[in-house]
Amino acid sequence: MDERLPNAVVSARTEITPELFILQVTPDGTDPVEFEPGQYGELAIPEAAPAEQQPAEQKKFVRRPYSIASSPTDGRYLEFFIVSVAGGELTPKLQALPVGTRLWLGPKIKGKFTLNEVPEGKDLVLIGTGTGLAPFISMVRKYRHTGRWRNVAVIHCTRLASELGYREELEQYAESDSNFKYIPTVTREPAESSWSGLRGRVQPILDEEMFQKLAGFKLNPEEVQVMMCGNPEMIESVQQLLELTGFKQHSKKNPGNIHFERFW
Repeated sequence: MDERLPNAVVSARTEITPELFILQVTPDGTDPVEFEPGQYGELAIPEAAPAEQQPAEQKKFVRRPYSIASSPTDGRYLEFFIVSVAGGELTPKLQALPVGTRLWLGPKIKGKFTLNEVPEGKDLVLIGTGTGLAPFISMVRKYRHTGRWRNVAVIHCTRLASELGYREELEQYAESDSNFKYIPTVTREPAESSWSGLRGRVQPILDEEMFQKLAGFKLNPEEVQVMMCGNPEMIESVQQLLELTGFKQHSKKNPGNIHFERFW
């Protein structure tokens, strides 16, 4: 069987900005998709005809990994938070797909950027840039109110306020849960806009006094686990900053309290 045949359908799509969108994909069949929050799925748009019937130049099969934003408890669909890359081979096409369009979903959900190696009952800091928020949305949706963590702070950094995907949902969580803090910040929002929140990159937020004021708990390496996803430059910079205060990168052989997943 040609693995490039469509096996899922676009069940919903939400436009956040002209370049940013949320895509819900429902696979064929009736079984729920099993995965751990933080993992990713692969998407592709299959050829319209079997590969052997097409000219060689049309046989290219472009697949890309995208972090899953939905929770395993959300139903049979998978949700993806995607930025459309100008001139990209896949994302502009994904964004243009009407609801009901069939597409290809990788048969295996993959990835190790999960809470499996994060101790339970700790304070948790989740730092995402752009669509790097996606795995943390999945974690929050699945585990809030379960006691998986003591306190959690979600820090989301984007260029513009309009790019703060899931903002309303996260604000609602923060309003209803005293142990949940949502800390958005923007770097290129026009000064004359109505945005009254934080401006600038993630690093200043991690200042000891500022962080405690915003998050409601101390950035203590004995009690805090930090997870980062998105821009590699942010991850490297924040890791260096945290290591100066006693944090260290986690590995199975040498457990630590800094976990990350780079997006490129």
